Amino acid sequence: MDYILAGVKVTLQVVSLAGIIGFIIGTLLALCKIGRIKLLKIFADVYTSIFRGTPLVLQLMLIFFGLPQATGITFEPVTAAILAFGLNSGAYISEVIRAGIMAVDKGQREAAMALGVPYRQMMKDIILPQALKNILPALMNEYITLTKESAIVTVIGVMDVMRRSFMTASNTYAYLEAFMFAGLIYYVLVMILTFIGKLIERRMRRSD
Repeated sequence: MDYILAGVKVTLQVVSLAGIIGFIIGTLLALCKIGRIKLLKIFADVYTSIFRGTPLVLQLMLIFFGLPQATGITFEPVTAAILAFGLNSGAYISEVIRAGIMAVDKGQREAAMALGVPYRQMMKDIILPQALKNILPALMNEYITLTKESAIVTVIGVMDVMRRSFMTASNTYAYLEAFMFAGLIYYVLVMILTFIGKLIERRMRRSD
């Protein structure tokens, strides 16, 4: 059991770093989508359609196996997993953030423009903070999905919870126990994320 539990650190590493990368990419893509530069808007839409329209496991294998063949650049399994999950998550988060920004009252944007507030400052200090409150539940759902889907990194040999449970089961032939224990670990991680999400949401409501 300790051997499988050691995979939690790897799973959390992949999910947390991919989540940060996904949030940064998602925010940039969302700003491109609502911006006035048509070329950036097209790029953001194409990016989103590609990463949402193809399986995550395929993107993972392309980065880990395909990219070295095309460019000669190789990644460690964990690095490839973080990159693939971050790029994929960015596509989904961009739609969440875009919807959150669009949900902010247009009057506030118009008032900021009338007062001569620069676009960057308006987005950073007025629009995005309000959009984050709107999108928090959807954002937490994305991170919960990311946590569960991280199990597929086992296909490239990342020593996460799923990989370690499979190796334990192969050595002991106790498949049911090993996979049930892995399932329990994922369930606990998801419950913790759900609790944190509700806690943050409650605090944000208090500050309103």
